[in-house]
This record gives sequence, structure tokens and C-alpha cells, in this order.
Amino acid sequence: MGTAFDDADFPAYTMGRAADIIGVTPAFLRSLGAAGLIEPERSLGGHRRYSRHQLQLAVRVRQLLDEGILLTAACRIVMLEDRLAAAHRRIVALGGVLTADDDADLPTQTHPDIAMTRYYPSPRPDRSVAP
Repeated sequence: MGTAFDDADFPAYTMGRAADIIGVTPAFLRSLGAAGLIEPERSLGGHRRYSRHQLQLAVRVRQLLDEGILLTAACRIVMLEDRLAAAHRRIVALGGVLTADDDADLPTQTHPDIAMTRYYPSPRPDRSVAP
């Protein structure tokens, strides 16, 4: 039989402890709440409580910020990744099968033509026409 601490959604960590665990400031966690990504539970005294799942989302946002992505975009990416992972779990729970192409944890290969910068020469004026 599992305990509440086995549940990834159980709000087990105070803001200070959560910030220490993932190496961020409490202000960073508050900013994720303001951005709408994480809504922590509140203790009877009104203190924020975070779950392991919320901390995983916060770590992913921090990674994206470190790569230069803006906070709003990083929160949107993480929210969509989380929804996709939940959809995949639901598919499997309903007896469906996911292939390696369906794995949300594998990065998608960018088409080479899109990833390459190309420079084109500027058009030369037609010199055969007199001004």
C-alpha cells in the first residue's frame, strides 16, 4: 500500500524546501505561479506547498530559460509537454500502443533545410537599359 509521499501530486514541500531541492529561488517559484504553470496547494496557514510533479515542471522551465527561451514561452512549452505525456499515459492505460515515433521524450529532428542559414545574392540592376 502506497503512502501520500509516493503520490507525485501530493503537496509535500514548502516553498523554501522546494526551492532548495531544485536549486532556484522562492521568487522563481512564485513567478511560475504568476505565469499560470504551477498553482501550489496552500497549507491551513496559507503557506505554499509543492508536489514532486510541480517541481519537475519547474526544473524543465529552468532548463529552457538557461537555453535562452523567454519565461512565457518556456511555460507554454512545458505545459504542452506535460499534456502530451498525460495523453500518452492515457493511451497506454486504455490499451493502446505507442511507437518510438510517439515518444514525447525524444527530441524531434529538425528538417535540415530549415536549420541551415542561406544567403542569396542581391539582384543586380539590369545594365542594358539606359537611364
